[in-house]
Amino acid sequence: MTEVIELLRQLSIGMTEVRTYIMALKNTELQSFRESWVDGQEVMQTLHISKRTLQSLRDSGVLPFSRINGKFYYKVSDLQNLLHSNYSGHESK
Repeated sequence: MTEVIELLRQLSIGMTEVRTYIMALKNTELQSFRESWVDGQEVMQTLHISKRTLQSLRDSGVLPFSRINGKFYYKVSDLQNLLHSNYSGHESK
């Protein structure tokens, strides 16, 4: 009987560890998703552009987007690529 109780205790500890691991993984994936997609408001605030300018970037195909229920979302990597492709760094001679 004591062996069964000990096995149940160990099983309970193992299940708690698995649950903790799953929750940590879920939080990591959620954080990763939040870091990889931003909404239009964040884009406008970060780039200091107007709603109309953001719309022009979408309409011209310069900035890819995803639209869900009328709200636009943008990949952070697409924003970084846009900034990088338009970067005019000063080269010293």
